[in-house]
Amino acid sequence: MAAADRDAHGCASALAAAAASGDGRRGEALRFVSGGLSALLRDCRNPDALRPLLVQAEASLRTWTVQVTPFLPGPIWHELTERLSVLSELQVQSHGGVPGAERRRLIFSRAEQPGPDPAAAAGCEGLAVHANFLFDRPSGDELRQAVESLGVSSGALGDAWLCGDRGGQMVCTDTTAGQLDGRGVRLRDLELRLERIDCDWLQPPQRRAARRFTSIEASCRLDAVASAGFGISRARAARLIRSGGIRLNWETVSQPSRPVSAGDRLQLADRGEVSVEQISQTKLDRWRLELARS
Repeated sequence: MAAADRDAHGCASALAAAAASGDGRRGEALRFVSGGLSALLRDCRNPDALRPLLVQAEASLRTWTVQVTPFLPGPIWHELTERLSVLSELQVQSHGGVPGAERRRLIFSRAEQPGPDPAAAAGCEGLAVHANFLFDRPSGDELRQAVESLGVSSGALGDAWLCGDRGGQMVCTDTTAGQLDGRGVRLRDLELRLERIDCDWLQPPQRRAARRFTSIEASCRLDAVASAGFGISRARAARLIRSGGIRLNWETVSQPSRPVSAGDRLQLADRGEVSVEQISQTKLDRWRLELARS
């Protein structure tokens, strides 16, 4: 039996037992078991990443316990939350240590029980990164990768960002913060010193209030929408798309000509997010885009 089939069979068997146990664990479990993991993974964009997370969700339903995932990148937790939304008896909460975090931990619990406090369940702590970034400014992703080089799992690390020229900050699990406190690591020619701090001391980039506006464009190409939404030139938008700087629905897209639809969301590091709320055609065969930037 293939590994995926064994996972699906094990998940289905466990839910069948829970549903038949006579202790009220029925309803969603019976619907979950009818398809198992195979149904929830059908047409999935990230099946290998979602499979163990769905097993965690199943365990929460079966055992009536709170289950907490590692820190997940935006594309993964967005897709997972969307697929689990069909299970009304499963409560899904998220927490990333700071408001508007891109990398988050998901918390699974039974909807019939009082939900746990997301901040307490996620167990997040802060990490200050002391360094001189005056002549070499790394990205938040590079800070996180440098910390990973110390043997830390990516799932133990949340968002990371710069704090001017004198260093940066990041979110991590409380256990990881204790392990890294006082340690150092090199990033190119930079010496980084790590210090555990409370989440209350974290100063993430300020998120702007959503601003809604209308733009008339000749096409619905990704580079055209990104140019209008982020207020940058069409040529720069195309370069950022090709380099992976602009993402569509959290996914890297290398083609500036990729069409955009209503409901899509564009992300650009340090420039926020643009949501495409509505698209309509004008009498002159141009496109009216209703956008929201946050």
